[in-house]
Amino acid sequence: MDTSAPPADRPSPAVRSCDGVPWPDEDELENEAAWARLLDLEMSIPAHAAGRVEDTFSGDPALPGCAVTSTDTAAASVSDLDAVLGHLELIAAERHRLAAEEGRIIAAVLRDAAADPTPWVGPDPTLDLAWSDPRGRTVRAVRRDRVDLAQRAAAAEMAVRLRVSEQTIRTRATHVEVLHERCPRLWDEFADGRTSERHAVETARLATSLPDDVGAWSAFDEGVADRATQLTPTKFAVSARALRERVHAESIDARHRRAARDRGVWMTPELDGMASLTALLPADRARSIMSRLDRAARHLHAAPDEERILAQLRADVLADLVTSPEPDMPASASLHAPSAVADERTAPPAAAEHRSPAPPTSPTVVVTIPALTLLGADAEPATLEGYGPIDLDTARRLAGEARSWVRLLTHPVSGAPLVLDRQTYRVPAALRRWLGVTSPTCIFPGCNRTARDCDLDHLTAWADGGTTDADNLEPECRHHHRLRHETRWTPTRDPATGQMSWHSPLGGAYDADPPPF
Repeated sequence: MDTSAPPADRPSPAVRSCDGVPWPDEDELENEAAWARLLDLEMSIPAHAAGRVEDTFSGDPALPGCAVTSTDTAAASVSDLDAVLGHLELIAAERHRLAAEEGRIIAAVLRDAAADPTPWVGPDPTLDLAWSDPRGRTVRAVRRDRVDLAQRAAAAEMAVRLRVSEQTIRTRATHVEVLHERCPRLWDEFADGRTSERHAVETARLATSLPDDVGAWSAFDEGVADRATQLTPTKFAVSARALRERVHAESIDARHRRAARDRGVWMTPELDGMASLTALLPADRARSIMSRLDRAARHLHAAPDEERILAQLRADVLADLVTSPEPDMPASASLHAPSAVADERTAPPAAAEHRSPAPPTSPTVVVTIPALTLLGADAEPATLEGYGPIDLDTARRLAGEARSWVRLLTHPVSGAPLVLDRQTYRVPAALRRWLGVTSPTCIFPGCNRTARDCDLDHLTAWADGGTTDADNLEPECRHHHRLRHETRWTPTRDPATGQMSWHSPLGGAYDADPPPF
């Protein structure tokens, strides 16, 4: 590298980069900063600014060929970093604005579908004076169903285009409607990019639970709008919940009884053959469960030869308590809600006392294991229904513990079940099991409803000559089954490849999802 002195008629640069190109002077830096502010709408930073930021972190006076003047370097570095971080702020604000605009459009499409269902479900049959409903519904009921199905069809169209679930589409639309009606100030902050989507979602969730009281809505909106621009999402959530508690006019007892109706347990598949169980319970019962698990885990942990940590012991105790109940424990013990969380749909405690305990039953676990894998001659993974691939040791153990087996003979090439009665409308049990393996979920794009909870729909109707076999049956959840028959969504199967696809009311074609495993 040439390190000779610069010519006398040129000012010596304060900083030289490693490739010999001089840094701009202070006036140039100020001009560039001004241009960066003017170009906010283009969301870009001059290329040399980005380069200087990289050099700011990588420059080292000890490197050969890099002459550095510390005072000017510090000034340039601060200016560069400030420009980059300013650009980062602009990106974040634009991202928030786009998220708000996305939600606004989703809500508008669903509103339009409700106002005019025809593009989604076809012409209104009730306008024909000679019309009569084969199902005996009134005109009002038919029109109400048309609005509901049109919104479902529109939500499905947006879901497959955006590659999200239909529930996500409906949830975003609901959040927008709630914020527009109950928290307009917070919505304006979100739409202008001054607060994040997480702030908006938490606000909508809490505002939905408020009573129909405009005064409570206004007080809540005013409080959250101020907090959302100052607090991180985590701190905001705590503050907003406290604010919601103050403005809520309904007693916490009534709210708790209503919230207890949503109690439930869910399983979420995790990596490496693991899964998470999530339970939504009344707080006192959840705390009681954790105390019992912790007490048993600490008792076991005190054993001299115990090597498991407390977290592992709590998990093992939970699994043992649920899968291996004590012989003297009634099978129905604690299954009914206590009086504190009973609602109008819960039987009174006196009725519960006279119920006979249900006999213990063995749950059905469906494990698909290739025969050669079971014999140890192959390593193709086994599949646990509703989860996916599991390790072979676990699969072999489940097979060994099974009280009975179901043998399913299949075609060696196509894999279709053999020796099935294809002349009956009702789907045989063996064929249903097979379809649960080949199509483990609803075949509508993005739907995760398991096949065991789906209707088995004839692609070619039985009345039109369709047969009851694997080539003409696919699982559809009840929601998408209705979309198929009552809206303009239509499934088709490619006769050459067997690939399923769905055609939307707007003319789009979307392939069914490949099997998850």
